[in-house]
Amino acid sequence: MTTPGKRLEGKVVMISGAASDIGVAIATRCIADGAFVLCTDIDLDAASSTARQLGSAALAVQCDVTSLESARAAVERARSQFGRLDGYVHNAAAPWHDGSVEDLDPAHWHQEVDVSLTGAFLMSRFVVPLMRETGGGSIVLVASQLGHVAAARSVAYCAAKAGLIHLARLMAVDHASDGIRVNSLSPGAVRTGRLLQSWSSLDEADAMLGPAHILGRIGQPEEIGASAAFLLSEDASFITATDLLVDGGYTAR
Repeated sequence: MTTPGKRLEGKVVMISGAASDIGVAIATRCIADGAFVLCTDIDLDAASSTARQLGSAALAVQCDVTSLESARAAVERARSQFGRLDGYVHNAAAPWHDGSVEDLDPAHWHQEVDVSLTGAFLMSRFVVPLMRETGGGSIVLVASQLGHVAAARSVAYCAAKAGLIHLARLMAVDHASDGIRVNSLSPGAVRTGRLLQSWSSLDEADAMLGPAHILGRIGQPEEIGASAAFLLSEDASFITATDLLVDGGYTAR
């Protein structure tokens, strides 16, 4: 991983799901690269804890990405506080639920799709106009390598993440003339607390899932954070409508 620099100097970045492992890593890297970050999460206490941990360059904002009014209010906070928004990372995610189309609880299907896919749509509905007003920006939708390949009994997760990848492409086409780049970012398995839903420890998860990645290990949150910061930055100025696979080679075989 490269040493953090100042490639986001003076930029204002909003991150949803900022209280999670990956959200914290993205926020941490953006701040290290010079950005001011609005840490949004449905849990304001958790977002506030993240912001305190990150220091004066972070601001906590409560946001339920499945609510049109909550999405509007979060983006208006960026407008009122800074007058601009240069980057948005849609990292909000629902708990993973095991199931096929036969036995998955429809409520769990709706939760996954509402948070991951509809949430990205609702947030972007307000992010795009603010970016357009202030000369453009960069949007990153956090998807998954499982948006490319199928995993058994992961019907809601895989479908929602595949939808995010294509949503990013569609938004990129629609808003290139506004100076807005839109990309998706697809991690492989990452060493986060989410894995403890299925494994007794992160070491066990790494031992079991690592061999599925050609690098022989699962990813670190900091590696996802660095990749998101790259896509937000001018270093990626000619990259749009692309899915960046940060999956340790999972999808190569």
